[in-house]
Amino acid sequence: MYRYKRYRHKEAGERVILETGIDGKTMGRTTEQTIEALVAKLMADCGMGAVLAPVESVSGGYLHRMYRVSAAGGSYAVKYLNPEIMARQGVFENYARAEEIERILEKEGIPIVPAITVHGKKMQNVEGHYFYIFGWQEGHITDWNNISSIQCHTVGNILGRIHGIRPENVPRQEPVFSEIDWHAYILRAKQEGSGIAPLLEDNEKLLSYAVKELNRARASLPDILCLSDEDMDPKNVMWENGNPRIIDLECLDYGNPVSHALQLALQWAGIVTYNMYTENLTAFFDGYLEAYDNGFRAYGDIFGMAYSWVDWLEYNIRRALGECMDEKERAMGISETGNTIKRIRYIYNTEKDIKAALASCLRPGGVP
Repeated sequence: MYRYKRYRHKEAGERVILETGIDGKTMGRTTEQTIEALVAKLMADCGMGAVLAPVESVSGGYLHRMYRVSAAGGSYAVKYLNPEIMARQGVFENYARAEEIERILEKEGIPIVPAITVHGKKMQNVEGHYFYIFGWQEGHITDWNNISSIQCHTVGNILGRIHGIRPENVPRQEPVFSEIDWHAYILRAKQEGSGIAPLLEDNEKLLSYAVKELNRARASLPDILCLSDEDMDPKNVMWENGNPRIIDLECLDYGNPVSHALQLALQWAGIVTYNMYTENLTAFFDGYLEAYDNGFRAYGDIFGMAYSWVDWLEYNIRRALGECMDEKERAMGISETGNTIKRIRYIYNTEKDIKAALASCLRPGGVP
């Protein structure tokens, strides 16, 4: 595992994160040239042949980086796992659990794009850098601004199928609460001259409210545990001829079906782009309840789960303040800080309308 130290680049004066091994020796920044060499070695080590064309960077989410690789053995999507993420305590256990659940979903016929297993492993290690390899998947990612009710019904049904594999009632456990010191981040942002400081300061009261409501909702969740993919939002579903394939499965884990159903239903209904379409919310839950129904209907009572965006916000504030791989990731942190605060404000401003929509599309008594 790698540790990370900060250095100041002598020529440009920029703050960067260099990777240092457990022996303290600097391994150097991960540049695009480094990626070319690492991917070439990855392909050779995994028996996929020589790389035939320059490695192409493609859209691959907000945490890791994705590349299209044309090799002698075929065309592949290669995911380079963020070194900052991989340095966290317990990360390999989390990925191992996700991989095991991925295998279960494959056996259950869930339409996923699984990582390729090589030498008995899904995750590949090349000189301390970690990768997943996938067969290149044709199709297109869901268009956030044109999500249809048919797509919502389809994805809701898939989520219900996943939740229905091994649900179980569990003993009551103390929830894990979010504890975020927004004021400390404001002070730090000011000290560092960051452009996010005014944005955080203007929204401090809102963010404190969001954390309070989120924690209250977590304490009210029913005691149910199931297999889940809480990251199954529109950016992680590909479509080909109307057929979906779920991608980016690193977040597979055990979770609360009520929490994840609400959060994903709201995302597919449009809150990510600051619009909420009741017909899409209804379609999502209709599909979900056709596949799995635990009888829960009081989603308005745990509406605070919609504010789970505060955890994503904190992560991006830290990236915006320099806790990241490079300037490209810092820029993403700054952008996502603004986007996420806007999203939280939208949820706050439309809270009553969303609760009314939930009540209209979910009737008590176990009947959608």
